[in-house]
Amino acid sequence: MCITGLKKITGVWISPRTDFNAFELDELHWFTNRKYPVEIRENSYIITLTSRKPRQIVGFDVNYDIEAARIQQIVNKAPPAARYYTDGFHGYMDVDFPGKHIRNSYDKSDTFLTESINSDLRHYISGLFRKSKTFFRSQETKYAVMSLFVNAYNKFGDAKEKHLIPVKRKCANPSKHLHKFRDVPFSIIDFL
Repeated sequence: MCITGLKKITGVWISPRTDFNAFELDELHWFTNRKYPVEIRENSYIITLTSRKPRQIVGFDVNYDIEAARIQQIVNKAPPAARYYTDGFHGYMDVDFPGKHIRNSYDKSDTFLTESINSDLRHYISGLFRKSKTFFRSQETKYAVMSLFVNAYNKFGDAKEKHLIPVKRKCANPSKHLHKFRDVPFSIIDFL
C-alpha cells in the first residue's frame, strides 16, 4: 500500500498533520544477555519521543544508557514543540527543551500515549518481549528493527487517521466515540 503525504524528518516519516503542541518522552528498557567475560546483565534502552495527534513516533534512540546528552540529541533533531511531557526519570531534568517541560513524577497521566506506544513496541517486536526465544545480538540490529518499525507504525497511523476522518463526521464529539470506528481494512503488517 502506497502512502503519500508523509515527510521524512529526523530519519522517520511524519505526517504533515502532526500537532506540534505536545510531545511525550519515555524510556523502554530490558536486560540483554550476559556479556562475556563479565557475568553481569546490562540494561538496553529505547528512548521514544511521540506526538499526541496523530499518534506517531517523532524520534527515537537505542543504546545501553539514557544520559541527558542522548535525550538532548533526540529533542534537538525533532521539530520544536510547545510542551514536552515526561515521567519522573531524573535524566530529563538536565535536558534543555525548546518548549515548556512538564515533569510528572506521580503517575503516568501525562505520558499515557508514549506508554501505550511502548506497549505496542513490546507487542510487535519479538526481541523486546521474549528473552528466551528471540533476542538482539547487537545494538545496530535493534536500531535497524526500530527504524523499520517506526516508519511502518507512522505510516499505519497516518493511513488509519485518513480512513477514519470521513466516518468521524457522523458524531457530535468523535473523540469520545473512537471505539466505534476501529475497523479499518488494513493492519500495521501491510506497511512493513
